[in-house]
Formats: sequence, C-alpha cells, structure tokens
Amino acid sequence: MTKREFTFAIAPMMDWSDRHYRFFMRLLTKRALLYTEMVTAAAVVHGDRSYLLGYNAIEHPLALQLGGADPAQLAEAARIGEDFGYGEINLNVGCPSDRVQSGSFGAALMLQPELVADCIAAMQSAVDVPVTVKCRIGVDEQEAVQTLPDFIRTVAGAGCETFVIHARKAWLKGLSPKQNREIPPLDYGLVHQIKQQFPALRILLNGGLVSLAQAMAETKGLDGAMVGRAAYHDPWIMADTDQLVFGESGPSVSREQVVRGLIEYVNFERTNGTKLHAITRHVLGLFAGQPGARHWRRTLSEKGVKPGAGSEVIGEAAASVLPELSVA
Repeated sequence: MTKREFTFAIAPMMDWSDRHYRFFMRLLTKRALLYTEMVTAAAVVHGDRSYLLGYNAIEHPLALQLGGADPAQLAEAARIGEDFGYGEINLNVGCPSDRVQSGSFGAALMLQPELVADCIAAMQSAVDVPVTVKCRIGVDEQEAVQTLPDFIRTVAGAGCETFVIHARKAWLKGLSPKQNREIPPLDYGLVHQIKQQFPALRILLNGGLVSLAQAMAETKGLDGAMVGRAAYHDPWIMADTDQLVFGESGPSVSREQVVRGLIEYVNFERTNGTKLHAITRHVLGLFAGQPGARHWRRTLSEKGVKPGAGSEVIGEAAASVLPELSVA
C-alpha cells in the first residue's frame, strides 16, 4: 500500500477565513490545505454564489466547508462547489454557535450520526471530489470514548474516508463559541485511539495546536494536522510550513516578500473596489513579537479604514518593521 501524504491544513474560521485571508496565507505557504469559512448549503443554493464561493486560483489546494442538515440541499451545494473548482467538500459537524444550533446542524449533528451519514452519502453521490467531515470528539454529557467511535463508524459506513477531529467536546448550552474553543479539555489521546481503531481512515487532528513543531509532534501516527487561530493571530508560524512539513528545498519566505505580495494584491483588489481594511484586518499579526509591531498594527488599523486608503498605508506601516523596504 502506498504511503498517504500528510495533510497540513489551516482551519475554517467563521468571519476570518475569507478569500483575502486565504490569499495572505498563500503568501506564507504554497502547500497547506486552505478552507473557506463555513457557508450554509441554503446560502449556496439560493444566494449570490460568486460572492460566497469566489476565490483566487492561487488559493488551491482549497476546500469548501458547508453547513447544513438536509441531504438533498447539501448535495446540490456540494455539486455547485465542485463546479466552482473546489478540491474537497467538508461538512461542518463541529460548530457550537447558537446560530448553527438553531438550524440543527454543526456540532448538534453529532447527536444524529445516521443523519450525518445520509448527508455524506447524498453529497458523495453528487460530486467526484472527496467529501470530508470536521467534528468534535462529542457534545455535552456524551461519553466520547464510546460515542465517538460509533459516530465515526456510522459516517464512514456512508463512504466518508477523512475526519478532521477537533479534540474537544462542544457544549451546546452554557458556553459561548469562544469558550468552546478554550474551556473543554483537549483529548489528543482519543483522536489517536480513533486512528488505531480505524486505520484505513484518514484522521486529522485539530484543536490547541499553536506551532508547527507541536503540530508535527502531536500528530505522529495520524494523517494530518489542522491549525486555526494560532495561525491567524501569529501568521508567521506558517512561514516554514513548506520546508518543515513538506520537505520543500530552498529558503522559507521572508517578511519582506510577504509585504511586497500584499502590496501587489492590494493594488489589484483596489481596482475592483475592495476596501483596504477588508484585507489588512487579516495581517495585523504578521510582525507579532517583532520591534515595530505596534506601529504596524496601529497604522493599518487607523489608516486602513479611511476612505480611499490604498497600498501606501502598508508601506507606511512597514516603515517601522522593514526600514529597508522600498515601495516606490
């Protein structure tokens, strides 16, 4: 049997993983798998598809994450996503927000594995690209060590071969989405148990990973790692991904190269009417911990929101951190 390639991914994050953030990540890593933020199947089927699903070709490899609980609607949304060129369709079975719960999907679906299996079967029948699941280890008072294997077994039986497991429970009542990302204890051991129990499945670990070194250490024996908010707040942790994770030769990207790439991207997007802040809000952490980082953040935050602001703001912000940079 051929060795399956390790997957390193940047998590889908609501309100953050838009196309501008994904382009920024692509300046740091060419190989990491990127995900859209969750888009509801209903929105894809009935809404502005170009706005919801549009992306820059440089973002590949790229997966679309869908939310929903209606098999037929999810199948149609998956078909649309495949037509847009997404290389994977992922079903959200992990988001604990009230908004998601009100639609009886997200993490609430962990209580209905048979429905999840029906959704996966319908989606797979509609597309040729992989259909995957992102889930928690359990919800509320579930005994995850018992219920998670049953969930995986049921959904895998419908043809799902890849599970991204956030190694925390989701508490559907009593904790906010932010608290759900931080308070329930991590159980990496249970994710490893799932891999041992289902060796033919691809199992990726998510939750609490804050560096490449930690991610690689914690996922030995697994099929991949997914880093989320750590990569958003301190994006520079992704700069060595292609070399350290994928064995690429050559030097890692430099911050100067990233800033020049951002300026070029801003100049292009501004001609299409994109406001500067829509892009710069994602890059405030690029110089986290570096001398001049406060000036970088303040300049982008204060001047990036002004009408007509363009790439000159990035040049001004970079003056304190990259004094040798010339953007003339």
